[in-house]
Amino acid sequence: MKNFSIAIHGGAGTLVKGLMTEELEAKYKAALKDAKDKGYAVLESGATAMDAVETAVKSLEDSPLFNAGKGAVFTHTGTHEMDAAVMDGKTLEAGGVSLITGIKNPISLARDIMEKSDHVFLAGEGAMQFAKSQNYTLETPDYFYDEVRYQQWQGIKDSDKFQLDHSVKKDGKFGTVGAVALDVHGNIAAATSTGGMTNKKWGRVGDSPMIGAGTYANNKTCAISCTGSGEFFIRGVVAYDVSCLMEYKGLSLEEATHEVIQKRILKIGGDGGLIAVDTNGNIAMPFNTEGMYRAFKKSNGEMDIKIYKE
Repeated sequence: MKNFSIAIHGGAGTLVKGLMTEELEAKYKAALKDAKDKGYAVLESGATAMDAVETAVKSLEDSPLFNAGKGAVFTHTGTHEMDAAVMDGKTLEAGGVSLITGIKNPISLARDIMEKSDHVFLAGEGAMQFAKSQNYTLETPDYFYDEVRYQQWQGIKDSDKFQLDHSVKKDGKFGTVGAVALDVHGNIAAATSTGGMTNKKWGRVGDSPMIGAGTYANNKTCAISCTGSGEFFIRGVVAYDVSCLMEYKGLSLEEATHEVIQKRILKIGGDGGLIAVDTNGNIAMPFNTEGMYRAFKKSNGEMDIKIYKE
């Protein structure tokens, strides 16, 4: 059987070790392990990389610990606006969705956009109409309510400030979630989902649902899911930049991801990280912040779950 592997992330940022209790750290690691294992089991069954990344991300969306799905942050008006994207490395087909509310698993809607609409990216009211046409059940705002998220919002809701989870040095919960995988058929896929930034205004959209910025997959090179300061990842076209360095300069996955995260994105003032897998099953998980919630598992038995730098 060919090798296969999966990597997941639950956001990168200012994870101050002194503020993380042992109990909270254990909860994060348990949630990461659960998502990793669910995605890996899909790969082990011989299913597709796309099935695996959707399964892993849904698990993270269902946890209130991460800023996606159930744990999505509050906007300026006290609502939850979620974004997600998927991409298939074999076909280069992709689906992105933005500014949706009430959807339990935005990643599944992104996949449905890819497979069941004639489009790549739907947003706002139109995306909600499409979701209803696919018989999605809308959750009430209570489903997305979380006390930590609410208190984060209360601290800045009357100001013009917005807050990326990962940029605040306090005990809170961190950002965007994502997964990348290689399946036994030799194909790769990527998935990313987020609740955006606390107190965001004007329908702000980050890099997560943008193909080539926060999410990208191509069997010629790699599959990427990003997390960090979205505005900079959009400007740096980060996910596609990694792929380009591999395709056109012949860099390895390790070299390309290091170049983009440790040099290029820093040069324009951005911070964050990404997870990546290539068609040989190699995994890279670089970040330039204090930490990044991350985990991986390969068919050769290698696996790990980490939060902080080595």
